[in-house]
Amino acid sequence: MRKIYLAKDANKILQDYLTAKGYDLELVSSEGLVDPAIACHPDVFFCRLGIGTDAPLVRATESELGCGYPAEAAFNGTCTGRYFIHNLKITSPRLLDAAHTAGMELIHVPQGYAKCSTVIIDERSIITYDRGIARACTETASGGPDVLLVSPGHVLLPGYKTGFIGGCSGRVDDEVIFNGDLAAHPDFAAIHSFIEERGLKCTWFDQYPLTDIGSII
Repeated sequence: MRKIYLAKDANKILQDYLTAKGYDLELVSSEGLVDPAIACHPDVFFCRLGIGTDAPLVRATESELGCGYPAEAAFNGTCTGRYFIHNLKITSPRLLDAAHTAGMELIHVPQGYAKCSTVIIDERSIITYDRGIARACTETASGGPDVLLVSPGHVLLPGYKTGFIGGCSGRVDDEVIFNGDLAAHPDFAAIHSFIEERGLKCTWFDQYPLTDIGSII
């Protein structure tokens, strides 16, 4: 059975939806390794080197993480398969080696929480609220991925002032899934169009607010 990594406190509506699609859910939880507010977030512990559950997965060990920034962000890179986007100064050396070996183009950005900040659409397309990520991607020699820049905020993350749009999303098969009511986001129309223009389905759940759960991996 195909596996998805999901926060243990992810809404049951999302969990049931993914299970109905035939996925085995591994619910993530930890204690004492990183800040308690993100201790269940998969994108702190895992980085998938591409799109889809068949793409290689790099998993952090306890010794490779720590509480607080930058230690807890060492594996929080955005990987589209073609591009690896992260603050390369803090990337885990093992993860960086894996990205090199996979032949990905590395894009250095100021943001250490790059995956939290980025919705992966396809190999050449991302959505982010982070202007530093958007700028770095558009200034790469190769032209970089297509970027839709959206408003920051409008995402819940208990324990923090706001969550991040990347952390409430995940690419699953031919759809981009959002954990909560994407329609309440001020840039809903642009996000929806950006995704569907690339031949993908945009899925969300209007029963509860957009909530950062450390991505759907």
